[in-house]
Amino acid sequence: MRVAAAGVLTGWGRDVQALPHDARVAANGRAVIPLRRPAIEGDRFRRATRECLLGVAAVEALLADGDLSREAIRGSGTALVYVTATAYTAANRAFIEQAGGSGTLHFPYTAPSAVPAEVAIEFGLTGPYVILIGATDAGQDALWQGAELLARRACERVLVLAVETVEECADLFARGRWLTRRPLVEAAVAVLLTPDGEETDPGRAAGSFLHMASRRAGETFACAPLIALALARAGAPRAGSFAGR
Repeated sequence: MRVAAAGVLTGWGRDVQALPHDARVAANGRAVIPLRRPAIEGDRFRRATRECLLGVAAVEALLADGDLSREAIRGSGTALVYVTATAYTAANRAFIEQAGGSGTLHFPYTAPSAVPAEVAIEFGLTGPYVILIGATDAGQDALWQGAELLARRACERVLVLAVETVEECADLFARGRWLTRRPLVEAAVAVLLTPDGEETDPGRAAGSFLHMASRRAGETFACAPLIALALARAGAPRAGSFAGR
């Protein structure tokens, strides 16, 4: 299989070319490198959370990278695998803290499924659907799930999406600062896997570039393996084998 397209948005900018050589040095003491809220038009997005908009923006970036139309991924032929460690925490916190739940945030947006639901609606994705919650290991599991779906011919292509937002809950991460490396970098990354091309294990391919992704991007949790895969696709010098099993 191959990575047909990749959309990478991080607090450093768009695409892997925006990543610094060393995230820790580039952060210059900043604990969080945030991503601004995308300006996406449409009444349906007026109350959507920032993480939902970032998911949509990442897929738009993927389409632009692969020179693909929306029709190319629309329908039951595209599976959606979504993974995150943090992209529901801000919505949950906002809902809990708003007075008596009477604020503008709708309860459904507190669910981990909110981001992939908005993406599926926006792009008309009606194929198989998987949600994983966790950090880097879950990101690699998402790639494995995508490969399995293709191997079983359950779909024609797989869109793997990861979104991580931390700015609204930076104080919570600060309490457990020994558990995560700095800087924490917000990211939204989408990769499109297709069955054509050389036989490749995307999880192992990402693993070969994972250290580079962490060094250049910073702590992006579940986005890290997808960033690693995008670096591999962009032709970054690799460490280890890119071959499949």
